[in-house]
Amino acid sequence: MSSPFFRFKQFTVWHDRCAMKVGTDGVLLGAWCPLPNTQYPSPISEASNIQYLRILDIGTGSGLIALMLAQRLHSRGDTSAIVGIDIDNDAVEQSQINFQQSPWANSLISQECRLQDMQTPHAFDLIVSNPPYFQDSLKNPNAQRATARHTDTLGYAELIAHSARLLCKDGILALVLPIEAEQEILALAAEQGLYPTHITHVHSKPGKPAKRLLIALSPITDIRYPITDTFYIESADAPRSEEYQALTAEFYL
Repeated sequence: MSSPFFRFKQFTVWHDRCAMKVGTDGVLLGAWCPLPNTQYPSPISEASNIQYLRILDIGTGSGLIALMLAQRLHSRGDTSAIVGIDIDNDAVEQSQINFQQSPWANSLISQECRLQDMQTPHAFDLIVSNPPYFQDSLKNPNAQRATARHTDTLGYAELIAHSARLLCKDGILALVLPIEAEQEILALAAEQGLYPTHITHVHSKPGKPAKRLLIALSPITDIRYPITDTFYIESADAPRSEEYQALTAEFYL
């Protein structure tokens, strides 16, 4: 029986009420995701001199990615407001508990909300998502898990269009996706005026084909060539490669 929680260095994620448990995809995105430039934070209000970075985590689940970003931003001295949204009430309640028990409780909030219905007076500097991505495969009989894993409730076109709507003019949209979605995502992003700044092909181990795609997109138009690289989760003789250990060193115990 799997543990109802996963303990990291600075926080603990309870995930017993969530369809999707703590996994490699979420950890990769939380650790890899480019952070916004601190020269362009969003104001809390027109009358306030306090500045902070506004971040949206779409399909937050247990709140794992939001917590990882809170840790990273705090460690570099940034003030942030991170909003996690999910359509599953159990996930929202669980992420709220995880947020409240973390060192960054004042920076994190979870809401039950569809991305399509999301409204905000201020655009986001960073939007992240480990979205549902099974489009045609056989559905899981567990309705909660099927909703979390399949694109019926949030297709790629809606994900990109609404993210573009909510993103500030120099913001970042960062996603983890199956490798097969790369060309579709790039085409949909271009239609919405978003362009790749960093593309990483994730392999389970050397000699195996890439299975996952980490991609950062932005409305910035002067990027001629995105950073493109490969990443290996395992090495030939170890379950975690040196690059994976280095990327996640500030999180795993």
